[in-house]
Amino acid sequence: MRHTLTLLLGLFILASCGTAKNAKVLARGPIKITKVTKDDTYGSEKNPIMVGGVVDSNGPSNERAYLDLLAGPNGEEISYNRVSSCCAFKSDRGFMGKGLLDVYEVKYEGMKKPIMLYINMYDYQTLYAPVGFTIR
Repeated sequence: MRHTLTLLLGLFILASCGTAKNAKVLARGPIKITKVTKDDTYGSEKNPIMVGGVVDSNGPSNERAYLDLLAGPNGEEISYNRVSSCCAFKSDRGFMGKGLLDVYEVKYEGMKKPIMLYINMYDYQTLYAPVGFTIR
């Protein structure tokens, strides 16, 4: 009896892990970048990248999916790190009508200074790669 219970618990844990992985892949599906913008303010506090997703609990996944599609100007692999949330703004999808931007430090090999990208997971707009980046 004890072994059966242990086996069932183990199977449940394995099934749960598989489901979480599939959900992550599905959350990344709608994120698409088709071109590089010419607007050098894109990705700034005043003109954040709007990946959406908070309504269906995919906001952070959408942010990472977006960043995973970026490359350096010559196709270099980028790395990124979320450094903070800031800059409250009005959003119907936010908590009590407000949202916060997530700030990511983005860099690639050979870059002199990392770039800070501001991302809005509450609202959605057509996505572009920022000036100085390419698309994978």
